[in-house]
Amino acid sequence: MPSGKESLSRPAAPAGAAPAVHRPFAHRPSFMYHSVMAKTSGENNIKSAPPEGPSLNHERSITRELISFSVPLILSGLLQQLYSWVDAFIVGNVVGESALAAIGSTNAVNQLFIFGITGFTAGINILAARYYGAGNTRIQKHILYTFSIVLTTAVLLLAVSCGGAADAILTLLSTPQDIFTDASVYLRIILCGMPFLALYNVYCAVLRGLGDSTLPLYSIVVSSAVNLVLDLLFVWAFHWGVAGAAAATFIAQAAMTGFTVLRSLSKYPYLRFAYEGASGASNPDDATDSGRNTRSERIYTGRDLWQQDKDGTFRPARDAALSPKFRKDILREGLTLATPITIQQIINALGCLVLQGFMNTFGSTTVAAITTAYRIDMVLLLPVINLTTGISTLTSQNIGAGRPDRARKVLFSGSKLMAAISLALTAVIFFLGKYLILLFGVSAETAELGGAFFTRLAAFYVIFGLANAFRGYLEGRGDVLFSGLNGIGALIVRIILSYALVGLFYNMVIAYAEGFSWCVMLLLYMIRYQKIKDRA
Repeated sequence: MPSGKESLSRPAAPAGAAPAVHRPFAHRPSFMYHSVMAKTSGENNIKSAPPEGPSLNHERSITRELISFSVPLILSGLLQQLYSWVDAFIVGNVVGESALAAIGSTNAVNQLFIFGITGFTAGINILAARYYGAGNTRIQKHILYTFSIVLTTAVLLLAVSCGGAADAILTLLSTPQDIFTDASVYLRIILCGMPFLALYNVYCAVLRGLGDSTLPLYSIVVSSAVNLVLDLLFVWAFHWGVAGAAAATFIAQAAMTGFTVLRSLSKYPYLRFAYEGASGASNPDDATDSGRNTRSERIYTGRDLWQQDKDGTFRPARDAALSPKFRKDILREGLTLATPITIQQIINALGCLVLQGFMNTFGSTTVAAITTAYRIDMVLLLPVINLTTGISTLTSQNIGAGRPDRARKVLFSGSKLMAAISLALTAVIFFLGKYLILLFGVSAETAELGGAFFTRLAAFYVIFGLANAFRGYLEGRGDVLFSGLNGIGALIVRIILSYALVGLFYNMVIAYAEGFSWCVMLLLYMIRYQKIKDRA
């Protein structure tokens, strides 16, 4: 499922990400590194690297490392966006333009969840990458377990609440009456898949922190195939309309999550459930720097965790304690990174609700044109979004390894790649933007309007790319608070300009306001970099 792009805003760096990603001690960006180094024993000991898992190669070309890490992310993102593309393409051509507008009108609400999920997991990604760069893989299962429980539970409760208030939410967004019913049905079904999306993003955040960007790609291949088959079955064959498209996406999300969890536990033994304290050989990974062994650990089985009394009753073994554990210390450490990012992302999503309502006032033709343009824009900008994740992850790994000089080189190489990619994407939009919109079965008038919007927005792509390069670097250093405040400030600028300049640009004001906000964001990121670049 998409990781951070709504109908009116750029996708956030994912946790990954996309999208998408800010802590109170941002004046000391290397705090996490020093706090981890301060631990001297147990699995939090950064110096006791377990033998499993990949290792950092500091001699490898940074540009090559960025590309090799980011390409699977880009491919994953492209396949993720296939959800919305397939839904829109099939619904637009089989059901009609009004149904396409109905799906587009729910984007801002959906992205409120996606922004929150990807923002939260972006903080987890930074935490996991920092420990990985320092050589500690054994703590990763506790990070995974703790945040899977926290995020999945929170998203489940919010999804149930918003599903019950779907009609009220769409009314507040001034959703046109001719698409209201379809929008309500689509939104309620899509919200059912959000808990699966939350769990999936937690796993992907940890995997990216371990330097693995390929396993999520395989997960997306599976889910995209499921989504495509079910879209054709539900919408084209069964004629279920937008409800069928939403149901296909929901089932595909569940399949994607299940595959990711099972494959992760199979590929990385140190992420599996195990038991501690029961009889069995000591695990060598428990050794600390002093040579002291902690409690034994083995992969659990039902026989190990349960004992049978003489009367046949099964009860938990007295000396068995499940691992991984819900770790309050890890929760606090992760929340320090994740909370500011999540707040910024949610504020962005709320601001986009305001902008969604603003766009809806132009009528369903404008809604169809601009939301369709954003669908294409969302896919085209995936190289930028996922390269941002790559910059953030590699920066965090090198900070964890005590190499801030190499982290700066990641920024320089990433900026060059960003500029080249952004220029190429601008050329694509200038020549093909309108024709890409026509692929979704819209009218010639809608395609013309969407193409005009596209060309104005694409003129700012290079600015957007460079801003994201600096964002990835700063967030990888742990300077997430400033990044979040900068993003919120850019959103405020965008909302103000949208209303202030509407008389001058009419519905094209949405593109100009967003482009100008990127300029402000890049300027502030560059100023911040100059201020902290020499800090250890």
